[in-house]
Amino acid sequence: MLAVPLFLDAKLEPPLTSLLASSRFLHDLVDGLGSPLNVVLPDRIAENVTRFRSVYHRHRLRGEISFAHKANRSSALVRRLATTDSAMDVASLGELQHALACGFTSDRISATGPKEPEFLWLAARTGITVNIEGQAELHSLAALVRHHALPRVRVLLRLSDFSGTPVKVLSRRSRFGVPASELAVLLDACERHQETVEVIGVSYHLDTTSIEEKALALEGCVRAMDACRERGMRPRVIDIGGGFGVSYLADGAQWERYTSQLTLAAMGRREALAWRNHTYGLSSEGGTLRGSLDLYPSHRPVAGADYLDELLRSPAPTLGRPLATLLLENLYDLCVEPGRALLDQCGLTLARVLETRRETDGTHSVRLAMNADDCALEEHGILMDPVVLRRHKPWEATDGSGDSFGVHLFGNLCLESDLITRRLVSLPLLPAPGDLLAFPNTAGYCMDFNAHHAQRRPLARKVAAFRGPDGWQWRLDDQYWPLHSAEDAHEV
Repeated sequence: MLAVPLFLDAKLEPPLTSLLASSRFLHDLVDGLGSPLNVVLPDRIAENVTRFRSVYHRHRLRGEISFAHKANRSSALVRRLATTDSAMDVASLGELQHALACGFTSDRISATGPKEPEFLWLAARTGITVNIEGQAELHSLAALVRHHALPRVRVLLRLSDFSGTPVKVLSRRSRFGVPASELAVLLDACERHQETVEVIGVSYHLDTTSIEEKALALEGCVRAMDACRERGMRPRVIDIGGGFGVSYLADGAQWERYTSQLTLAAMGRREALAWRNHTYGLSSEGGTLRGSLDLYPSHRPVAGADYLDELLRSPAPTLGRPLATLLLENLYDLCVEPGRALLDQCGLTLARVLETRRETDGTHSVRLAMNADDCALEEHGILMDPVVLRRHKPWEATDGSGDSFGVHLFGNLCLESDLITRRLVSLPLLPAPGDLLAFPNTAGYCMDFNAHHAQRRPLARKVAAFRGPDGWQWRLDDQYWPLHSAEDAHEV
């Protein structure tokens, strides 16, 4: 047992709490479909759309809430989204085909990211909106439209690097989009191709959690819209991408305590907290802390729809007025592309415990019927504790005041590097063979973004769980359609 456990309790909300309480149901699923197993909750994603839409209503704004499809491959989630007022952001030919097959019409789909010719052809053929990453992509799209005699394609001009404005906020460089300082050159190209493309607005996507950086970029987009209008164009849309985040942990104090202790471990002032002294990017040199914490901020006071609300309330860096006011004054539509944030509380990953072994230092090694890429928490820098689901006992939430056990979670690959999580995990229960470990809130990027067929082991299957008249029910992911869910399926 651990003398001083460092718990990182997952934040759990309905209907995920109800699903975890249905331990027998989850064990039956794994018995029938194998370990690991991904379970998604389609009705929760519809609820998350409603939360984002409420922010739009609060600020009297219009525009699309587009799910970033790359965050999860699930058909069930996309089909459920098709029944809401949301849209779809696709970043590949396969994602575009999938969105169309799941019920999204072309007016509710936009394309982002690098695009091969086949992707651009289908985008132009179906009439979806295309985010242009640069002049080369613009020329390729225009050539396709001319060659195949297609209608004009609606385009957004993706911008980056807004550092040129006279404020002391650094804008992080991005390999996507065109620097805002080069907008005039891109607009020249758009005018040359005006018979093939219609510029309906501008966009950006920043890999940052900084409200200040995003406020700078949004104000830069408003100025870019002015430049479009000066050319006689009629832009109406500003797309600010995603990056609204998720708060994975229930207790901010736990996160602060863990990261503080991790810093002490990196400085050599306490025992290691992770396998082979891993310190997540921190190191000590001559008694001085070096590096930076290479982790997702697992506890975030403001995330998801609340983050969008805070951004819109923020003043524009040079114009001073709230960003929502700038959008309203110009009658611009605001579009967002949340991926992780729309998937908050939308699923979990289950793994069967194969072996538990006590080590000489008092910790335990737990081997699971899964590998690190089946639940890529480490790959995405997310730290949170799994939930132990006993084979023959119901799960109950704990307050962390009882006994605890330190465990290392290992995968089933014949690799030293196959660690489900590098850190020593504190658990209130010691798992036994046959138990399940449930990793909550993995729908956003962690389920299948990194999954592969290593050692000929099968990929995790995926099922959709929903509340019916007689309790929890399920369908294989590709066999779920929204008509299977009751109208109040998300209520618990």
